[in-house]
Amino acid sequence: MAQTILVVDDEARIVKLVRDYLERAGFDVLAAHDGEMALTLARLEQPDLIVLDLMLPGVDGLDVCRRLRQESGVPIIMLTARVEEADRVVGLELGADDYVTKPFSPRELVARVRATLRRANGQVGPSSILRAGDVELDTASLTATVAGEPVDLTPTEFQVLATLVRQPGRIFSREQLLEAVHGVIFDGYDRSVDSHVKNIRRKIEPDPRQPRYIQTVYGVGYRFGER
Repeated sequence: MAQTILVVDDEARIVKLVRDYLERAGFDVLAAHDGEMALTLARLEQPDLIVLDLMLPGVDGLDVCRRLRQESGVPIIMLTARVEEADRVVGLELGADDYVTKPFSPRELVARVRATLRRANGQVGPSSILRAGDVELDTASLTATVAGEPVDLTPTEFQVLATLVRQPGRIFSREQLLEAVHGVIFDGYDRSVDSHVKNIRRKIEPDPRQPRYIQTVYGVGYRFGER
């Protein structure tokens, strides 16, 4: 059964282009042209992934992302003409899993859709349970607990944390974390890792200002604390 992608963009030519490439790749595609329609379709049809433009009439893409994250863990890829780092950080901190900037390569978008769906489906390795200290991750169900308490992570947040937990104490650069999450290094925004780490810390750390689990190695990257 084909997976369903909801494409949200107010430009008909963009929707047609993305639909054509996704359907050729074997996906079913739904389309919405504004934020309210996107929210309605997401709730009714429960797509496997949403490609979401940020510049929408009425309810913009950031508000759509915020509302969806309050009720769903559906993977979200932002599609945006905004190139400023601050705009991209806001979307990622609201819980988006990835972003693609306009103008974009449709083939790259399809690759990102596939990579994000693999993460959402838990295709991260042969071992199902990962443990480090009191953090436990189930890669089959994409569920996480800290000290026995469940933690709600997006698929990308889960994979960033899983990469670190697999090798406690090892320092990962941002580029290495991007490669582990996406499968290949895409040009651009390694600072997106910082946004995901900030979200994870907010969810798992007793005090995010003094991280116990995900430690920053200044000028290098991140590691999972062994203590």
